[in-house]
Amino acid sequence: MNRTWDRFKTHQLAFASWLILLILILLSFSAPLFSKYVTHYPMGHVNLSDHFAPISWEHPFGTDELGRDVLTRILYGGRVSLLVGITAALAATTLGTFIGAFAGYYGGWLDALLMRFTDTMISLPTLPLMIILAAVDLPKRLNLKALPWEIDVSVLNIIFIVVIFSWMGVARLVRGSVLSLKERDFITAAHALGVSSFRIISVYLIPNCMAPIIVSATLSVGDNIIYESTLSFLGLGIQPPVPSWGNMLNNAQDYLQKAPLLALFPSFFILLTVVSINFLGDGLRDALDPHFVQGRKKNRGSRV
Repeated sequence: MNRTWDRFKTHQLAFASWLILLILILLSFSAPLFSKYVTHYPMGHVNLSDHFAPISWEHPFGTDELGRDVLTRILYGGRVSLLVGITAALAATTLGTFIGAFAGYYGGWLDALLMRFTDTMISLPTLPLMIILAAVDLPKRLNLKALPWEIDVSVLNIIFIVVIFSWMGVARLVRGSVLSLKERDFITAAHALGVSSFRIISVYLIPNCMAPIIVSATLSVGDNIIYESTLSFLGLGIQPPVPSWGNMLNNAQDYLQKAPLLALFPSFFILLTVVSINFLGDGLRDALDPHFVQGRKKNRGSRV
């Protein structure tokens, strides 16, 4: 573990990205405290007499058309966007890991069935189908009005939609790893000792696939944030008054000439978050798989 951390720290872009993401997560998930003690403006505070206020000490990011503090909404919106990205990544990674592990371990007809289903899902046009599912508005059809912990139902709906279309990559990744691992001596020994198949998969195989799983899950967070932002920008994702970076962009498009900063700030934070996640994923891959780094260096040397 110490060696992995040491290798990760040597990747300067990844380490800087990790610090940026840590700060963003802490600020976003402490948004209620930040708005109470720093900005002094609650998320729903409206002041029509102070609309489109410029950047100032009182409003570091200005105000929107309703006089709401943009910095406060950016932090609350970040909490929603990051929640969708991280939760969907965890759920999709868990689903894809078990599908890939069962397909690789059992093989035969089960492997063929699961992988053909996976290939079919990969071949589907992701964004158009996401738009269709979001337009259906499943929570309304299921009569879901409120959820615990004050989570808006539109947040759960977007997480569900994103998970449906984002588990396939990790499933294929885990299947390939399991196919190579299940022929190892320690798996043969586990069979000889009478260990159950489920225990072999969950205790012996999946933990040995964790390095690529962690990297894949990390990178998928950025994709999920892009999906959420796109759907919210189209008016089909997170619904007002709950802010997200995507629906803040949707709201700002009507005021691009009068107040372009309303679009600039959420766009900047989406870009910063996704780029940081990609650099973090690269750093984790290099740290968890040193053979990949050695192979990359050899390839560079051969080209020279």
